[in-house]
Amino acid sequence: MLHATSRHNPRLREAARLIASSRDRRKAGRCVLEGDHLVEVYLARIGTPAFVVVVDEMRESAALVPLLARMPGADVVTVRAPLFAEALGLPVALGIVAVIPTPAPTAVAPARLHLLLDDLQDPGNVGTLLRTAAAAGVDQVLLSKHCAFAWSPKVLRAGQGAHFLTTILEDVDLPQWAATFRAQGGQVAATVPRGGDDLFAMKFAWPLAIAIGNEGTGMSAALLAECNARVRIPMPGATESLNASAAAAIVLFEALRQSLPQR
Repeated sequence: MLHATSRHNPRLREAARLIASSRDRRKAGRCVLEGDHLVEVYLARIGTPAFVVVVDEMRESAALVPLLARMPGADVVTVRAPLFAEALGLPVALGIVAVIPTPAPTAVAPARLHLLLDDLQDPGNVGTLLRTAAAAGVDQVLLSKHCAFAWSPKVLRAGQGAHFLTTILEDVDLPQWAATFRAQGGQVAATVPRGGDDLFAMKFAWPLAIAIGNEGTGMSAALLAECNARVRIPMPGATESLNASAAAAIVLFEALRQSLPQR
């Protein structure tokens, strides 16, 4: 293990830059995982991070010992708690951060279940949607150009490891993708606040893509035009709409319920 005593340590400086700057994250093609849970999922599903920064006072903790045992010593930088907080601007209780190459999967053939995110800009929503998608067994999550960056710290925190449990494709031309998917026999179902089929009365067709629109303005006209189904969640209460991540969870798990063998 290496021990850093100054915020000018090159690896500590790199981690700090990546945490603070979206521009630096995109330029470097790297991002930062915060906390032992995300690091554990990454080690289990992907491999070894480029390096980790560990709070020295916590490196013998039950959560960190097994993680550090899987890391080459040269890729572990320990720092005292005050320096960790000062240099990275993060709570000491996190214990560990990892710098990793930002995954950039190539487009693959359409699979069975997809989630399309059309210009969702709230990082918390995007992260929660990724977590929901992973829980529902979504094969691919496709994000349009103006969605929040999937690998930002806020999205990663909200995702809780989901980034490594499903395939994430960014900067996708969703209307074009939907048109191709439909031509191959797929159903693209748009979630709409009104005018669509009752979610609990319609039957989904497979392979399936569920499309979710922007939190404020809804779905783009271009994507909506390429959807061959529209679905609304019946809401007998007084509210007019649901949070995008809540709506997606309801629709995805209803689709999943329909796909299961009848009991």
